[in-house]
Amino acid sequence: MTRKWWHDKVAYQIYPKSFYDSNGDGIGDIPGIISKLDYLQDLGVDIIWLSPCYPSPLADQGYDISDYYNIDPRFGTLADMDRLIAEAKKRNMYILMDLVVNHCSDEHEWFQKACEDPDGKYGNFFYLRDKKEGELPTNWRSYFGGPVWEDLPGTNKQYLHVFHKKQPDLNWENPEVREEVYKNINWWLDRGLGGFRIDAIINIKKAFPFQNYEPDREDGLCSIKAMLKEAKGIGEFLGEMRDRTFKKYDAFSVGEVFDEKPEELPDFIGDNGYFSSMFDFNETIFGQSSKGWYDAKTITPDDYKRCCFESQKKVGDVGFLSNIIENHDEPRGVSRYIPEGDCCPKSKKLLAALNFMLRGLPFIYQGQELGMENVPFASIDEIDDISTKDEYQVALDAGLTPEEALHVAAKYSRDNARTPMQWSDKAHAGFTTGTPWLKVNPNYTSINVSAQMEDPDSVRSFYKKLIALRKDPAYKETVVYGALKPLWEEQHNLMAYSRKADKTLYVIGNYQKEEQTVTLLSKPLKVLLNNYPELFIDEQGIIRLQGYQVLVLEM
Repeated sequence: MTRKWWHDKVAYQIYPKSFYDSNGDGIGDIPGIISKLDYLQDLGVDIIWLSPCYPSPLADQGYDISDYYNIDPRFGTLADMDRLIAEAKKRNMYILMDLVVNHCSDEHEWFQKACEDPDGKYGNFFYLRDKKEGELPTNWRSYFGGPVWEDLPGTNKQYLHVFHKKQPDLNWENPEVREEVYKNINWWLDRGLGGFRIDAIINIKKAFPFQNYEPDREDGLCSIKAMLKEAKGIGEFLGEMRDRTFKKYDAFSVGEVFDEKPEELPDFIGDNGYFSSMFDFNETIFGQSSKGWYDAKTITPDDYKRCCFESQKKVGDVGFLSNIIENHDEPRGVSRYIPEGDCCPKSKKLLAALNFMLRGLPFIYQGQELGMENVPFASIDEIDDISTKDEYQVALDAGLTPEEALHVAAKYSRDNARTPMQWSDKAHAGFTTGTPWLKVNPNYTSINVSAQMEDPDSVRSFYKKLIALRKDPAYKETVVYGALKPLWEEQHNLMAYSRKADKTLYVIGNYQKEEQTVTLLSKPLKVLLNNYPELFIDEQGIIRLQGYQVLVLEM
């Protein structure tokens, strides 16, 4: 594998709306992010990915962009963005923005012009079909529920949207659309941006001709994935985008890629891949059901281990995955991957180490370093997220009581990750002097930055140690490039693996509250990390692991 500048880095995702509010309007902003760069530098972060902060009507929290060349006034100005890039550079940090080009907003001028003249140039920027009374062009279901077809205002046509109806899909088959996308990417890279996280990119290639598929729910529609499975040739678009943009700048790109075919991995993240890296979603998609969230299977520690090892084996040394515990589209990882009732600083540190020491690029989502947890939502009225509201309704339609439906919706809701960052135990968790746009998790009084900064035993301090180990010249080669091999793979609720290059490290986690043992063939040279103050090991090399104990040992 060709070595790249970003291989040894640590990335951090910011959801701007909820990170830090500098002007008291209840919404996080770019000046707020600038004011917290030293906090991130202290943690050891190198790459910062911002979820969308472009102008947007916020039908899908900014993933519906009305102007690709500007910053939404809620978040600041273009000058603020330039200042953020410059301030990050001073600290040897890189800023990534979200690249959302499967669709734009229905308030974008392209779409407005398509409405005015559907048969003109901009009509061909979208997928338009003639309207037939009582019949849809296809029976595909959008990701947010309901058909993918909506009437094009003021016309006798309908347009395709695989997400929200305010997110019309862009027609990537049209070379003019692609030119506009590349022009915009290069415009941002010229401004000093370090690269992009690429949103929902697998959707840009449709299967032609458009046709119906077997319905999979009572609504007579089928999952959009049925069509995507048959779509061929996405590589032509992605290779062209890479060559025309990222490659020229040696920019970092990380793809949100679902449902790729195993043989395509080298094309996506190999030496000349479309992207520098792509996220591992194996854990996040585990247990999903086509019926909806209410039918999802809860992930166990053994499932989590299997998911991680499957991904590592699949990728091997083809390229680098970007490893996540959570992001803006998922519930909080500690509430999802730690068995119910066992969430505590020890188990949070275990999850952190098991994920962080995997081969690949670690991504931390804001508040993850504090061990932020899911929110106890009391009513569906407290939830903002469109997909959660849809899944709540799906659960009700399936016969669940309102209480049961809320429990399911709250467990998986994207709003769990979108509540304001918990800076202190002051009002609104120190996030704003105004009224926060989304409720603050009531546990902010005990889980916050102020409480953890100076506590050497805090979850944040443990993350800081993990990052320092990744960057330590003595261990960097092994942590970044070392081969990964599962250890004691069949042992129940134990996740362990070795990382091997110029040194050999063992990562051993007891993924349960009961004690268990493992036997080493030789005594460790050094204990590099331990989330307990002590290590119980006897002369025979038997380690007695306490509940949720995690170790990183040099062998």
